[in-house]
Amino acid sequence: MASIFKETQSIKEAVAFINAIDVNKFSRLISRIIQKLHLKGERILSEDEELKLQAALSLEKPALTLVLETVSFILEQAVYHNVKPASLQQQLEAVHVSPEKAEVFTQTWATAGPELVDKLRQTVFAPKKLEHIGWQLNLQMAQSSQAKLKDPSAVLQLGLRAEDSEPSIHLPSVPAWC
Repeated sequence: MASIFKETQSIKEAVAFINAIDVNKFSRLISRIIQKLHLKGERILSEDEELKLQAALSLEKPALTLVLETVSFILEQAVYHNVKPASLQQQLEAVHVSPEKAEVFTQTWATAGPELVDKLRQTVFAPKKLEHIGWQLNLQMAQSSQAKLKDPSAVLQLGLRAEDSEPSIHLPSVPAWC
């Protein structure tokens, strides 16, 4: 399988910080991230929790942010590519994640990954949802200047609903020429 993680400077820095974190603390951190990853627009940790985590992991704010974003990115890529746990471990070790941390990723992914994939499949990425379609077809067969004219025209009406609202939004009829 092709590598899903490119070893960029950002990844290298994040991996150095990840490898320095205690395994037990890292295990709890990754579990928390995977639980909140499917919630769009919501932070994984509150400001207060970030400050406490910063002190517990002995990391500066930019370093902690880099670790959180990188772990989230790794899990998002695992979801996108639907990676098997063994393959995930190989991919992580290829970008120099320590075997212990790669094992934590793998175990967490094996237990919570399928549930995360299901949750993300159920989320709607589009802001509007197609609720119904109305259509009308008109066929002009002749006119005074042409006896054998076949001029079809169609009118479509799309009913959209914003995901966070109840009422339908009806778009004006738009002629679609066949």
